[in-house]
Amino acid sequence: MILLTGGAGYIGSHMLLKLLESNHKVVVLDNLLNSSYESIKRVEALSNKQCIFVEGNIRDSECLNSIFNKYNIDAVLHFAGLKAVGESTEKPLLYFDNNISGSLQLLMSMQKYSVKKIVFSSSATVYGDPDELPISEECPMSMPTNPYGYTKMAVEQMLMQVVESDPTWSVATLRYFNPVGAHDSGMIGEDPNGTPNNLLPYIAQVAVGKRDKLFVYGNDYATYDGTGIRDYIHVMDLVEGHLSALDYIVNNLGYHVWNLGTGSGHSVLDMVKAFEKASNTNIPYQIVEKRAGDIASCYADATKAHQQLNWFAQRSIEDMMEDTWRWQSKNPDGYTN
Repeated sequence: MILLTGGAGYIGSHMLLKLLESNHKVVVLDNLLNSSYESIKRVEALSNKQCIFVEGNIRDSECLNSIFNKYNIDAVLHFAGLKAVGESTEKPLLYFDNNISGSLQLLMSMQKYSVKKIVFSSSATVYGDPDELPISEECPMSMPTNPYGYTKMAVEQMLMQVVESDPTWSVATLRYFNPVGAHDSGMIGEDPNGTPNNLLPYIAQVAVGKRDKLFVYGNDYATYDGTGIRDYIHVMDLVEGHLSALDYIVNNLGYHVWNLGTGSGHSVLDMVKAFEKASNTNIPYQIVEKRAGDIASCYADATKAHQQLNWFAQRSIEDMMEDTWRWQSKNPDGYTN
């Protein structure tokens, strides 16, 4: 049985669907702070299977211990945490408390109940502003440019030292680049609370008329069109990578790190144009000041995941845009329809 933390969230709900489709038994733990139980109901309808849902916080040791005590958990997929880069620069203590303290409580409960397999959702932000591109796992971690990235680096270091102290642990750390898109049914997708912090959901909300225009943060980066370049990966490719990593750590002890990305980058304006084409709408935008903590370019070398996990991103930028548009146009107000 798998414990899926943050399983009602954007990536977590797509992971839940993949797990249920692969015949895993799943306990979902989510506090529903930035997510909706509606996503769980839709996943169960899509898969025609059910999970066990627990509303609770990973910082609550009593809640965690009751789960490990009640259910025979074999491994943990750890998605729970706050993830908005901009908000993290404004509220660093909130991010340290949620992401670092929460992960610590989770690991303490796992240790107590001898559950020693975990797949951790990390981020390419742990590489900071990289000296070279594409970024491979050999690139050193450096001080991230924002508190969100720092929390990911801190949890990675905790996991490394846990494995060093007890080599019977099996840990997979997956460094995401930029997850986008939605399940091709249009039933589940990204549903941010309030103003979206990420590019594509913001573009999608402009396209359905929820927002007047897109704000593009900076157009004088050292890139081919002056806007920031990122490695956008389809959320379904991403969760398939998790399933491969989970299979890997069943048979391989120790600490393992993989990048999950496509290996190529697209600029903000590339994304605008591609979405306009997929949705057949016009996306008005305005260039504004750069944001603190943003870097010019970031894209992955995902060779290691291909070699060791037999995984690679298969979905194109067109797939990402079409699936996002299908989700947003079917669900203009997200899960609150």
